[in-house]
Amino acid sequence: MKAMRARGSATVEFSLVLLMFLMFTMGITDFSRMLFAWNAATEASRLGARFAVVCDDTGGKAAVLARMQKILPDVRDIALSWIPAGCNSASCEGVTVTITDLRFKWISPVVGAVAPNLALPTFSTYLPREIMRQDPNSNAICQ
Repeated sequence: MKAMRARGSATVEFSLVLLMFLMFTMGITDFSRMLFAWNAATEASRLGARFAVVCDDTGGKAAVLARMQKILPDVRDIALSWIPAGCNSASCEGVTVTITDLRFKWISPVVGAVAPNLALPTFSTYLPREIMRQDPNSNAICQ
């Protein structure tokens, strides 16, 4: 009878340790995914600003957003502001691309139950004016 109880308690102990191990592993995985999303958001804002500056999309917020969504599909909306406002390819000094309302979705059940979505901070990139389609040999980024 004692051997049976020992075997049963070992099974219970194993299941508790396994549960804690899996929660710890999923927490590490979630944290790694959040760092990846953070870096991808930084790169997506940089790519969007680069695309806007090089391709002269002074009115093309949708084209910039589509380019950014290739890196980070979770980007739903951006703010695109040309400096100075209302400029054209000859008078623009730069562009600022800002990712607004980016949310991170947890996969671990414990954290996901408490906070299903985490609002990430605003990511913004400013780039000064470049060639803006004035060099016919360098428009590969615009295609």
